Amino acid sequence: MPADVTPTLCLSTQDLTHRYAGHEAPVLTDVNLKVAEGSIYGFLGPNGAGKTTTLRLVLGLLQKQQGTISILQRDLDSHRIEVLKHVGSLIETPSLYEHLTAVENLQIMQRIHRAPATRIDEVLSPLGLFSARHKKAGQYSLGMKQRLSIAIALLHRPSLLILDEPTNGLDPSGIIEIRELLKKLNREDGVTILISSHLLGEIEKIATHVGVIHRGRLMFQGTLAELRETALATGTATVCTSDNLQALKVIHPHHPDAHFADGRICVPSVSPENLARINRLLVQQGIDVYGLTPSGDDLENIFMEMVSHS
Repeated sequence: MPADVTPTLCLSTQDLTHRYAGHEAPVLTDVNLKVAEGSIYGFLGPNGAGKTTTLRLVLGLLQKQQGTISILQRDLDSHRIEVLKHVGSLIETPSLYEHLTAVENLQIMQRIHRAPATRIDEVLSPLGLFSARHKKAGQYSLGMKQRLSIAIALLHRPSLLILDEPTNGLDPSGIIEIRELLKKLNREDGVTILISSHLLGEIEKIATHVGVIHRGRLMFQGTLAELRETALATGTATVCTSDNLQALKVIHPHHPDAHFADGRICVPSVSPENLARINRLLVQQGIDVYGLTPSGDDLENIFMEMVSHS
């Protein structure tokens, strides 16, 4: 999509603010989510940052106090029932009828959504549950329950899928299976996916867009490329040379915060342009540069630096 074209939003919030009873500070403050249609939006934040509260408000599971929510370009307050017909979700722990089999759980929701009966096998198979479809949900492992809940969320072919920590309880192979399933849903069926997670490396492998929330405030929102560019513009670079002591003397007048750490020179808040200038200065002084590495190439490092300075 050209840079000057505004994408159609599948989900948006404006000035979303929420305060729990008995708490002086709000859990959310002026959160403005913008989830583009057809995107996979990774909603990142440490525990207690406000991710689940945001998702519960979006789904109408919490009474909204302040702000607006729009899904599929329609106001949630005015069109709640109609809008939520197009949304599938898994929030926090799976909610299942544990005395019923997987098929029976799906049949209940299939009738509620008036989905074709054939959809049951269609959602069970890719989630690896077909062979255990007649087993009671109470006998499932946590990972299997998680997958069954995702299957239920997909029954009615939602336009928007909202998942809160969907890989909780899954082993590495299960995480990969869920990741590939979500990518396929997005690629082949055009499902917009909003996924919250603390598994930053996993989000990096699946998301097209990212929102970072900390202490109830949205710290960043944009594409992964934009997040890295933001980090590179203000990140810390490490410099390794043939003479680090002399190199620090050369760098210091231009970057007074430069210092030694683990045998290397660290230069905080340095842009890519300034990195190039540091390299030129060192070469002009006859100092060989062995390494000049920005910190903005790892999503987890970017995330930790962002929340630690908020």
